[in-house]
Amino acid sequence: MRRDTERLLTAPFLLSSAANFLQSLAFNLYLHLPGYLKELGAGEVGIGFVFSVTAATAIVSRPTVGRIMDAEGRRVVIVAGGMLNVLVCSLYLTIHDLGPWLYAVRIGHGIAESMLFAALFTQAADLVPAARRTEGIALYGVSGLLPISLGGLLGDVILTHAGYARLFQASIAFAAASLALSLPLRDHRPARDVTPARSFLASVTEGDLLPLWFIGFVFASAITATFTFLKTFVMETGLGSVGLFFSAYSGAGVLLRLAFGWVPERIGPKRALFPALTMLAAGFLVLAAAGSSIAVAVAGTLCGLGHGFTFPILSGLVVARARPAERGAALSLFTALFDGGVLVGGPAFGLVIRLAGYPAMFTTAAAVMLTGTIAFAVWDHRVEVAALATTRARET
Repeated sequence: MRRDTERLLTAPFLLSSAANFLQSLAFNLYLHLPGYLKELGAGEVGIGFVFSVTAATAIVSRPTVGRIMDAEGRRVVIVAGGMLNVLVCSLYLTIHDLGPWLYAVRIGHGIAESMLFAALFTQAADLVPAARRTEGIALYGVSGLLPISLGGLLGDVILTHAGYARLFQASIAFAAASLALSLPLRDHRPARDVTPARSFLASVTEGDLLPLWFIGFVFASAITATFTFLKTFVMETGLGSVGLFFSAYSGAGVLLRLAFGWVPERIGPKRALFPALTMLAAGFLVLAAAGSSIAVAVAGTLCGLGHGFTFPILSGLVVARARPAERGAALSLFTALFDGGVLVGGPAFGLVIRLAGYPAMFTTAAAVMLTGTIAFAVWDHRVEVAALATTRARET
């Protein structure tokens, strides 16, 4: 029987998960934003650029977010980010063309999401027992995976019976509900008698963290292929729907985490990581060859299984390798990798679509994923060998 100190489903953990679920649901309604942008006259490259502006803003703000979290606590960032998120979601109702105001709103959205994703995620990592870290992060991640499915499905329903204004109104409601649940949260940071935190740059450039930043960026860039362009792929081909793909995606990921979340810690994180990354690549290849709605659902399932393990395993490795006093900085950078993936992957994959079409784009995403996985395996092995040699040298 596990000790009370090893419990995962504590009241603070559940409250943090609920707040994340609602803000993620608000965020994932914008999986349908490319459709609105297309109605306004944007092409695939333009859509990728709009999303890249948001990502660039989030990346620039991450170091500040990380420093504030480590110095002042997670709660202040969560509440401020929640308030900004409600405001920004409201401003989408004022966007009627592709002018500068669109980019101003997207910049605000990038700041809000960088604050919420980083702070809520770090809050959850603080609450998870070290002995069950990957399992705990995997369970917490369910609150982020389910909204991918629900956001796609709910968006399909709203847009079938109403318009984009109603979609934006729904996002406002979910953002406000998340803010309300965030107010009772309290900080659970590591004890202050640990090693003092260094500068943001020093804390995130430790040698054993660098391979994790690399594979995290590769993972984030590759999944941009679906998160940014699945909507326009469906619109052009008539295959499946956003709701179908992301329901299969999140359903597979959630079931994997609930039933087998303990596996990475039982067999070793990296032994579970490499098959997960391979499943993601397989999902992209199925999409590249898709000729039916069933193929779209199969692709969603494969991608969801891959994502289901990849994210919590990488997160757990980051937490394990970073200093406790620098956890906020490390996880801020880790979550920023996903914005970096959009920043690079959005325009790049959009250009591939323009030049060669959707099958070539999804094939490219698979190639990026597989090549990056091999490079990470070699790099991280060398880091581990060097660390082991250093440890042995100190003992002699």
